[in-house]
Amino acid sequence: MKDTAKDAAGRGATEALGVAVVGAGYWGPNLVRNFQSAPEFRLRWLCDLNEDRARQVLGGYSTVRATSDYAEVLADPDVDAVAVATPAGTHLDVALAALRAGKHVLVEKPLAATYEDGLRLVTEAEERGLTLMCDHTYCYTPAVGRIREMVRSGELGDIQFFDSVRINLGLVQKDVDVLWDLAPHDLSVLDFILPDHVRPVAVAAHGADPIGAGQSCVAYLTLQLNTGAIAHVHVNWLSPTKVRTTMVGGSKRTLVWDDLNPVQRVAVFDRGVDLTAPQEIGADERRDMLVSYRSGDMVAPALGEKEALRSMVEEFAAAIRTGRPALTDGRAGLQVLDILEAASRSLEFRGAVVGLRTGR
Repeated sequence: MKDTAKDAAGRGATEALGVAVVGAGYWGPNLVRNFQSAPEFRLRWLCDLNEDRARQVLGGYSTVRATSDYAEVLADPDVDAVAVATPAGTHLDVALAALRAGKHVLVEKPLAATYEDGLRLVTEAEERGLTLMCDHTYCYTPAVGRIREMVRSGELGDIQFFDSVRINLGLVQKDVDVLWDLAPHDLSVLDFILPDHVRPVAVAAHGADPIGAGQSCVAYLTLQLNTGAIAHVHVNWLSPTKVRTTMVGGSKRTLVWDDLNPVQRVAVFDRGVDLTAPQEIGADERRDMLVSYRSGDMVAPALGEKEALRSMVEEFAAAIRTGRPALTDGRAGLQVLDILEAASRSLEFRGAVVGLRTGR
């Protein structure tokens, strides 16, 4: 019988898990703040190539140790987990070293720079029985959590379409195009909310570089789902206004998520199109399918207020302690990489449809 007083890391069921954050740049300080405030964890290290920057993030009164020596962090037996917030090109080396040192790993999106690198991390974690989690932050917002419940419970009916717009002015990146910069957010949400039996099977992408930046600054991505439904993502660095909206259409109801509207982030509409099946109508009418339009009420579900990163940290702890896959585990990160790489190939071939890998 399993000893319930011990979790996967060997800590007592109520004892805080030791964690180290690697990377003190843009996202690392957010992880530091949330790990420090989470009773499930005890932050022990902040590691960065620039040790002074790490010390500045921690402040003068912190008991957390700052270092530029990653090997020192991995050698600490009190470190049960490592959170990686370094550039994507370094994710493989940093995360792989942590897994080989027996540490559970949280990786900032994207999971890795390529699908093959991501697969190496997933395989290593699974072979060692360690938690590998991808920080798909939007999936842990109260809004997306509620959307997932409605989709998976059948409240919206069968999913017919998913349409997402994520546009704003800048920041134009030097090393990645707009698809790799912005679309991972929408693709991770799509993967998170879809029922297990519904999955993308192919993608087509179109992009443009009207300002001569060297990579696409405006892009449209279309995914074919195995059910015949369609998912569409519009990402843009050149829009003068910021828009963050997602529409999920079902056979029963349609949902609209406006992430920039704090008063009404999610609205559910009992409005849509109903089609009468041929067997339900008379023989003389079977040549013409009967279409009717449904116009019902709009409901705005009540949503709790909780920082997404706090929920993500709690999920990381729960996955470590129970040994179950995290809600956004390594394979969820791998799915996003699969779509992004296929979209890049589609861009090269001017919007050709590219099939996705089927090993998920």
